Amino acid sequence: RHRHPPVLMRCFCITDDPDVLTGMRLAGIEGARAATKKEVDAAISRACADQGVAVLIVTEGCYALSRERLDALKLSAGRPLVNIVADSRGSVRARDYITRLINEAIGIKI
Repeated sequence: RHRHPPVLMRCFCITDDPDVLTGMRLAGIEGARAATKKEVDAAISRACADQGVAVLIVTEGCYALSRERLDALKLSAGRPLVNIVADSRGSVRARDYITRLINEAIGIKI
């Protein structure tokens, strides 16, 4: 029986915040700093082309620059898994963001 070597799955971070990028690198997570839609799209393409990237971490500022592409990637149920996080300045999402998301997804009030 032929055994394949284990595939190392990694995270990749796209952020416009240098503090987040530094923190991620200290945690062993590669990343790219992107301040424009073109830079964000290039970083997304780079992460998607790398078969070892399993999780794509994107800060809210970068998500806002390429929302449609990232939403399509999230909904594809493929690789990489997209996770949107706050930057070092905190979240720009409303306090009831999760509750509203659940309401929209399943149509009930909590």
